Amino acid sequence: MKEIDSIGLVTPQKLFFDCPLTLQNGSVLPHFELMIETYGCLNADKSNAVLICHALSGNHHVAGYHNRDDKHPGWWDNMVGPGKPVDTNRFFVVGLNNLGGCHGSTGPLSINPTTGQAYGAEFPMVTVKDWVKSQAMLADRLGIQQWAAIMGGSLGGMQALQWAIDEPKRLRHALIIASAPRLSTQNIAFNDVARQAILTDPDFCQGHYVQQQKIPRRGLRIARMMGHITYLAEDGLGKKFGRQMRQPNYQYDYNVEFEVESYLRYQGDKFAEMFDANSYLLMTKALDYFDPAKDFDGDLVAAVSTIQAKIFLASFSSDWRFSPRRSQELLDALVAANKPVQYIALNSVHGHDAFLMEDKDYQAAIRIYFNNIASELTL
Repeated sequence: MKEIDSIGLVTPQKLFFDCPLTLQNGSVLPHFELMIETYGCLNADKSNAVLICHALSGNHHVAGYHNRDDKHPGWWDNMVGPGKPVDTNRFFVVGLNNLGGCHGSTGPLSINPTTGQAYGAEFPMVTVKDWVKSQAMLADRLGIQQWAAIMGGSLGGMQALQWAIDEPKRLRHALIIASAPRLSTQNIAFNDVARQAILTDPDFCQGHYVQQQKIPRRGLRIARMMGHITYLAEDGLGKKFGRQMRQPNYQYDYNVEFEVESYLRYQGDKFAEMFDANSYLLMTKALDYFDPAKDFDGDLVAAVSTIQAKIFLASFSSDWRFSPRRSQELLDALVAANKPVQYIALNSVHGHDAFLMEDKDYQAAIRIYFNNIASELTL
């Protein structure tokens, strides 16, 4: 545990919602749980709350450590904490694990009340709109009528955008980082290759691997390895590994020879031990389905026309998965709809993962934006 600059030890909370939730596909969860973490203090008029929405494999653990033996803090510890761009001395920050996740919120590993066994493949498809609906119920539970800001990168940015469209009066600002108004054909293709790796794993057992006491590690591992490549950029990957080898000469076999192979296999193995295969399938389908313009005959300008929040967009030059052109597409729609929006296009060698990295210009932009949010509030 690295105490310097960190918010320190944090304890997750699991909230139970004893009411049915009807999902976009018509399925009904009779009740559900959300795992959350909070940082900082809610002010008297509850106007300083910030919701952090996670990306594909993220969860509620945004900042700090769960215990003193933790080697790594939450996934956005460089952004959220005392004195950091999202300053927990001023803001009450909420992170949560989405429905369908595998880190405490109701998902495929949860017990299906109908069968008494884990949902597994029976867990219904969830969408970004479903997540916004459940997050609005979370806000009600916390007594938050309006978020000061909702912020996320990648799939998290999609949630911030959907919030601004579906609940226009319940957020003042939406920060949409390294995201897009819908996936490209290439991104949908990548997601399906990842899913096929899992679905064809012999240990997948049609999604009921828990009952069979198996884990489709091979499929998860391959899915993560392929996904990880797309989250990086050639420049950054080349600078980190180049053609560096583990031994001076070629071995002429299929074992690890290049350092980049070792890195990817390590990332794949680590992910297969910590993430649930059914959750991975659900999350990638939620990405594929996200398309707020679809409800407006494909007109993105019409889709964003109801937004009342101020919008902040950020993109990264080497992000080829959600390229700057996709942020520009959203920017153009917001401008055409006459909405207040700020956009920063950042240079980076870190690819799509740049939104998680420490970067002086990026963090300065977020800090300035949150300083402006703070100036609107009674803190």
